[in-house]
Amino acid sequence: MAPMNQYAQYNNSKILTASPAELTLMLYEGAIKFTNIAIMAIEKNDIEKAHNNIKRVERIIEEFRSTLDHKYPVAEDFDRIYVYLLQRLFEANIKKDKEILEEVNTHLRSMRDTWKEVMAANKAKKLG
Repeated sequence: MAPMNQYAQYNNSKILTASPAELTLMLYEGAIKFTNIAIMAIEKNDIEKAHNNIKRVERIIEEFRSTLDHKYPVAEDFDRIYVYLLQRLFEANIKKDKEILEEVNTHLRSMRDTWKEVMAANKAKKLG
């Protein structure tokens, strides 16, 4: 089996066996990765690559929005953040503005880090 195919199989297995919390973390990681790729593409004036990766980030954030559980009041706060990020991504895509993408990435990293803390707290609670 070719090494690339084994890697794809491993990644697919990782996704299929992940908990919902782990999938959320993977999505945050993916959004950060694609934002970084878009920033580098803008620096290299690769407009198509920047556009495609910004659209990937938008799709991830739209997925987050669509899975919010609105029976919890905090969902409204997350929805406002996601709408703001989508507006900034749209603006960054039109202007091909890496500073806007860096701002979005700062927010995504903060949300990812908070998510990791929530996961760790829940794990500690289960163990304790």
